[in-house]
Amino acid sequence: MHYQEIISKMLSKRFVRGEHLRIQCDHSRAIAYKDVLELYLRLSKVKQWEWQDVHGNKVPRQSSLTNIASLFRDFIAWPFIYKKQSSVIRHLFAVQRGADLRQGNSSVLFLRTDHWFNIKSGGSAGHLSGIIHGLRSWGLTTHVVSTDRLAGVDHDEYFHLCEPRYELGRNIPNIPELLYNDQIKAYIDEQWSTWSPSLLYQRYSLGNYVGALLKAYYHIPFVCEYNGSFPWVARHWENRKLFHEKLLADIELLNLHAADVIVVVSQPLKDELAGRGIQEERILVNPNGVDSERYSPDIDGSDVRRKYNMNSKTVIGFIGTFGRWHGAEVLAEAFGRLLKEHPHYRTSVRLLMIGDGMTMPLVKEALAKHAVADACILTGRVPQEQGPAHLAACDIFASPHVPNPDGTPFFGSPTKLFEYMAMGKGIVASDLDQIGEILEHNRTAWMVKPGDAKSLMHGLKTLIDARQLRDRLGEAARAEVIEKYTWKEHTRKIIDALRELTLGAADASSIP
Repeated sequence: MHYQEIISKMLSKRFVRGEHLRIQCDHSRAIAYKDVLELYLRLSKVKQWEWQDVHGNKVPRQSSLTNIASLFRDFIAWPFIYKKQSSVIRHLFAVQRGADLRQGNSSVLFLRTDHWFNIKSGGSAGHLSGIIHGLRSWGLTTHVVSTDRLAGVDHDEYFHLCEPRYELGRNIPNIPELLYNDQIKAYIDEQWSTWSPSLLYQRYSLGNYVGALLKAYYHIPFVCEYNGSFPWVARHWENRKLFHEKLLADIELLNLHAADVIVVVSQPLKDELAGRGIQEERILVNPNGVDSERYSPDIDGSDVRRKYNMNSKTVIGFIGTFGRWHGAEVLAEAFGRLLKEHPHYRTSVRLLMIGDGMTMPLVKEALAKHAVADACILTGRVPQEQGPAHLAACDIFASPHVPNPDGTPFFGSPTKLFEYMAMGKGIVASDLDQIGEILEHNRTAWMVKPGDAKSLMHGLKTLIDARQLRDRLGEAARAEVIEKYTWKEHTRKIIDALRELTLGAADASSIP
């Protein structure tokens, strides 16, 4: 049983019972609410349990007295931690200053500070490895400091793990993320003189301000990658309000004000930041990208086709983490209608849905409603390195993204979109904000109405019936992505923007 499942049962007042539990956690040293959960297990009459993470590391249960003492410690320390963190944020707002270019060392410090562990697939995994390899392709020595291992990134002398330790404050929401700022700053300080970076790049994460802290301390250029507001996502996609929302919102704003360059993946994100008072000249709109060698028409998908008995089928493919914005349930509905209205496809067409996530129950519900589950393969999560082969097993790709529920512009830049384009096959996609700007109807893709299962169904049917059309669209899409949307091109734009803002007309010997 995963510990998130225990939290869900506890919140819904459903008791966990059993003689012995092995509780799976993502990281043995970063278990949130550990003491609360152990006390809950005792109240639920569970006699034995042990914690075990994905690497096989085990953590023994603690005594009730230890749990109670830890909870008491956390609640006593809580207001002091909050006050100290608030004071640090106010100080950093007050001491903001420009960056000095450090000459003579083309070195980047790349920070991945998310408290998400064991991420082996999905858009964020591809994005992280893409940026890191893109920076290195320009001859920049890139040191990576990360909370966890990263898919697609070698764990060599340039990769440095700074694993969070959930001790003080682990039973209070978001306190571990806040305290991690001190831990990672101390770790980096020890290595600073050896690395001597000329540029700092951070993927902004909840409650983390170490990028702004390092800039204030060492005065080097700071690039902040901003993928959206955490308070907004919590309220609109997760139907909840973040604990310590004001402080976390202040940290978000601090990062945005401290950064020399803010990288966003879409124009709606830039518009949002401009509306919050961020200078537009510091905001770079830079859509996501792809490694066009890892994702290409030359990849062999025959093993995947054999594995799922799809050798003679026309395969519609979807890959993702099944987020609320992905529209996976709309695709399942469209597929169900397709087979219902055109029953001859039942033996010749398959839907391959790669991944798993929040909306999977809705997907299964739609497939069951139309009785087409036997024609759909749900692979579950697959490692990032297996993604290209699974996409190569498809004939048509679906990008059925849906609008934001509150009517605001869709601010995403789906990584899957660029992977689809690089594979050189026909795409059926929602004509939604950036997706509709990058893809052109009847030239690089077949565009459909966002969130409309009927429109999506007709788009899928069009490409199923027209092999030459989907080949033509696929060839044009690959040519487009190679020209404009590789990770090397993505990182070139970042370097150019930083050069322009920090140097003006001066020579940039430390930045290519």
